[in-house]
Amino acid sequence: MSGRYTLEGSTLRDRQRIALADPKLRENVRKATDRFGFARRFGLATLHDPDELRSAARAVRGEILADLPGVLTRLADTVLERGGHVCWADDAGMATDYIAGIARRIDARTIVKSKSMATEEISLNGVLERDGRRVVETDLGEWIIQLAGETPSHIIAPALHRDRHGVVEVFERATGERGLSSVPEDLNAFARQRLREEFLTADMGITGANFGVAETGSIVLVTNEGNARMATTLPRVHVAVMGAERVVASWDQLDLLLALLTRSATAQQLTSYTSVVSGPRDAGEVDGPDEFHLVILDNGRSTIVGTEFHEMLNCIRCGACLNVCPVYRQTGGHAYGWVYTGPMGAVLTPLLAHAHPEAAELSDASTLCAACMDACPVQIPIQDLLLGLRRHKVADAPRPVRLAWRAWAAAWSRPRGYRATTRAAGVARLAAGVLPRLPGARRWAEHRSLPLPARRTFQERWRSGQV
Repeated sequence: MSGRYTLEGSTLRDRQRIALADPKLRENVRKATDRFGFARRFGLATLHDPDELRSAARAVRGEILADLPGVLTRLADTVLERGGHVCWADDAGMATDYIAGIARRIDARTIVKSKSMATEEISLNGVLERDGRRVVETDLGEWIIQLAGETPSHIIAPALHRDRHGVVEVFERATGERGLSSVPEDLNAFARQRLREEFLTADMGITGANFGVAETGSIVLVTNEGNARMATTLPRVHVAVMGAERVVASWDQLDLLLALLTRSATAQQLTSYTSVVSGPRDAGEVDGPDEFHLVILDNGRSTIVGTEFHEMLNCIRCGACLNVCPVYRQTGGHAYGWVYTGPMGAVLTPLLAHAHPEAAELSDASTLCAACMDACPVQIPIQDLLLGLRRHKVADAPRPVRLAWRAWAAAWSRPRGYRATTRAAGVARLAAGVLPRLPGARRWAEHRSLPLPARRTFQERWRSGQV
């Protein structure tokens, strides 16, 4: 499945059905996630005690969230001291209005962008293009999906759902070139040639921010391509869009998180390019922007702090949970319908995408196997958060559904009720054949197989000496 986000007006089941019917997509996703998953294990094996570091990272993120307003204020103050500008964006509209205003003021005709999920979250490209600006994604994966008219399928590999032959089709259709080679090195060279001129003529560069460091007012960008450095140094204006939770207080905290981020994402001890931006260029410096703007994006994040879901803000966007998730591995990212995909997206999307009631069903896109928590570098208990979202969703379920679940819970909360229901195994075996044909259960049973209980319960066999 490929295309634009389709959360509004569609259902999870519809999107998954499309994805599951595409064998090529499933093969591409499986191969890529297998490769990432193996690499992660190899990368963490280079650390003396990775689990101890993961626990330490969770503690660090907890400290930051406990004082998030204070840490963000120190970051903003330091950015201002170094000659930068700060926009506190309560929502997507405030962020896009601010950035579009800068583009109008400097008459930016071409804008180059480095990969940023935060800008995808606020649909920045569309806003700028409607304002008459030409926006060019310069991360190779992002450029591919921009040319294809699609959206990212994976946090760290946006075009993961396409293989090299599919990339050739995209390039030829978008550029008019014919007979392009499908050799990866040749495809990279083609993209490099096309994008270099964009960097040299761009009026404005936009990036995300893997981390903001309050201690020095610095923005840290972690990439495996040189595009982020080109986008932050060549254009005369640089705008960084940072989710409000993507901040650390000190370089010591950053050191710990970077060590886990890169190994969890790509198995590297350090990515090819770890770039640090600390405001506009000083007098006498030969490169760097004349203006630096930091947009601190809330967009619902502050409403999560202090709730039962606050640990989701610990996420450092490594993508490890996507690579081990049995649901994501079968459907890819577009089936989730919004910017954030996989287990982390199944939690974050319902919390952030308030305008889309369809987002609530994403908590069902999980087997609750907890592989995501095992892979998470900051040990987020994603399966517990998914259960929490399901509890909230049940509260709004139709009354007959709520009554049925309450009756089941009441029966299984007491030994006598539990024994009475398990003794009805024969009836349950009969129901297994009847249930899928009942009008109210047909949709539920469409892709489920009701397990058949044993004819005799374990307790009955125990008392009879058969076990």
